[in-house]
Amino acid sequence: MARPPLTLAALATAAVPGLEVSAARAHTRRSHGAFDAVEFRTTDDRHLIIRVPRSQAAESEQSADLVALRALTPGVRSRLDFAVPSFIGQAPIDGTRAVVTEFIPGVVSTADELTAHERLAESVGLAIAAIHSLPTGFVGDAGLPRQDAAETRESVVALIGRAADTGRLPAALLRRWEEATDDDTLWRFRPTVVHGTLTADSILNDGQTVTGVLGWSGLAEGDPARDLHWLLTSRGAAAERALGAYIAAREGGADAHLPQRALLYGELELARWLLHGVDERDDAIVDDAVGLLDGLVESVHDHSSESLSPETGPILAVGDVERLLDETPLDRLPAERGGAMLTDSYDFSELDRHEQRSTAVPPMDATAPIPLDLSDWGDAAPEDGPGAATRDHARGDDGSMGAPSEDVTDDQARRNSASS
Repeated sequence: MARPPLTLAALATAAVPGLEVSAARAHTRRSHGAFDAVEFRTTDDRHLIIRVPRSQAAESEQSADLVALRALTPGVRSRLDFAVPSFIGQAPIDGTRAVVTEFIPGVVSTADELTAHERLAESVGLAIAAIHSLPTGFVGDAGLPRQDAAETRESVVALIGRAADTGRLPAALLRRWEEATDDDTLWRFRPTVVHGTLTADSILNDGQTVTGVLGWSGLAEGDPARDLHWLLTSRGAAAERALGAYIAAREGGADAHLPQRALLYGELELARWLLHGVDERDDAIVDDAVGLLDGLVESVHDHSSESLSPETGPILAVGDVERLLDETPLDRLPAERGGAMLTDSYDFSELDRHEQRSTAVPPMDATAPIPLDLSDWGDAAPEDGPGAATRDHARGDDGSMGAPSEDVTDDQARRNSASS
């Protein structure tokens, strides 16, 4: 059952000594029903958010996110041109914990919306490049995961093997993926800092530029192509501008076969979705994954899906990338099953939470709420921007002031994800 906004706003005063809340409202952006969250303002004009996990998987995600946020020191953050949430405080509640962080303003857009306009698309590419250009030393110092090229390749081989063992993986895809993992040239890259769970849902924007990046639970050192697979499936008119801006900003740091690996990771999301359905014994997810895999086979056979072979892949000079993408219209990507990987059931966020490594959270005593007399939200307006009403509805945002948190079911979460 969702916790009332006033209860969470009161709990925030226990999490942060001396905090006084002046206004609060329910917040469900990007939560997909995994968290109860309340956005609030303080008497000293701070804009914060408090989130409480509603499941063990969400609790593990929150714990990993806290480790990552603490690893992102002020010195590391100074290298980024966008905001990253800052940890403010925490308090026990119902055997778990409520965490207060800085609220980052901005609109959540779909991948196609992020790449629909050249200026915003370029900002997306620059933001990803900035993450990948961070010094890798802090990742090891914080005890975060690190994978070199060989280990990355081995993990991909293992994933393909697990998918094949289900007996549901089409033979054509098994051959395609095995050929990619057998190609030594494809796996010659220098590991970088990676966000690890980056999707369009992670990126906040003001319609022109990226204002913030959320969801750092997958922060690691690894293959930069992992953060790009969602971008390569976008059908936005300016998607090539995003990739071109990324490559230029890396200043030669992007290896020549990064697009092929990014495409491979995008296809392997379908294998992960299949395995998730098998692990959960959910026939609906399994059937959905099988349908998506069959659609991908069709796109491979009719050549609407690009080759994973480096010999036919793009050369990563900026001019060559732009030329290649100009010659390969984005409308060749399947609009439904196949390359775009859009489905009523497929939920990246659900899958990412399922695969988060377990992080034990010590049992905590619940903290009694502190009575508050909250004023109206005042001048604080709901997030706006082009198409905001549609996006807010798709993501379950509640623009009303002081309304109860929305109890988003798993089916609703899947439909919300499909719209993004």
